[in-house]
Amino acid sequence: MTAVELDPIVMIPARLGSTRLPDKVLADIHGTPLIVHVLRRAEAARIGPVVVACAEPAVADVIKAAGGTAILTDPDLPSGSDRIAAALKIYDKTGRHRVVVNLQGDLPTIAPETIKSVLAPLQVPGVDPGADIATLAAVITRDEEKNDPNTVKAVVSFPDDQVAAPGKIGRALYFTRATAPTGAGPLLHHIGIYAYRRECLARFIALPPSGLEKREKLEQLRALEAGMRIDVAVVEGVPLGVDTPDDLARARHILSQK
Repeated sequence: MTAVELDPIVMIPARLGSTRLPDKVLADIHGTPLIVHVLRRAEAARIGPVVVACAEPAVADVIKAAGGTAILTDPDLPSGSDRIAAALKIYDKTGRHRVVVNLQGDLPTIAPETIKSVLAPLQVPGVDPGADIATLAAVITRDEEKNDPNTVKAVVSFPDDQVAAPGKIGRALYFTRATAPTGAGPLLHHIGIYAYRRECLARFIALPPSGLEKREKLEQLRALEAGMRIDVAVVEGVPLGVDTPDDLARARHILSQK
């Protein structure tokens, strides 16, 4: 199935509430708000329309001033997944877009090709219906990340005992903050970008939080516990997520080199 047949849409949830870096989506990076950098990366991926699902009018105003599309949503929605689902109902009432890409609003340096890669698991031909949800991971290369609970690991089964490497696609068995799996072999750093089949997004947000989700504090475990299938595409490198002032400084440095 091609990207045209999937007719994807990119949804970017954005809200001002952030404990470690308040109002981070509006942080200035060389004269441009952080969220607008993410918008431009998504537009450059050229996989479909890009919509920012905003929790506050201030964010919507910035997006509209940059020529983007912003949809205001209830600021009390519990998660980014709920926010994009709410915005999707407003933006696409006819159900045209069959796949919804959930792109985090704090990834100002992400490569457009990385965004595009999340569609790959949904385009693999096969005899079964395939994945409900697709996501990304990269091989961990820094030893300190292997035991860091802030680095979420994807435990993935690859067909024919393939070794995890960029370009490979496998089926997610689990996501964890622990060091897993044990034994010799690469570990995968999960990248929190998702592509949902539209009906699967609706099913996912209707589910109550699951036991493992609450224990690990990982939303995607709700889908696995409900029997939904998540496939993982391996990409080269982990995009910088801006969560702290130090991260913001790194993003400014990276983008100053462009």
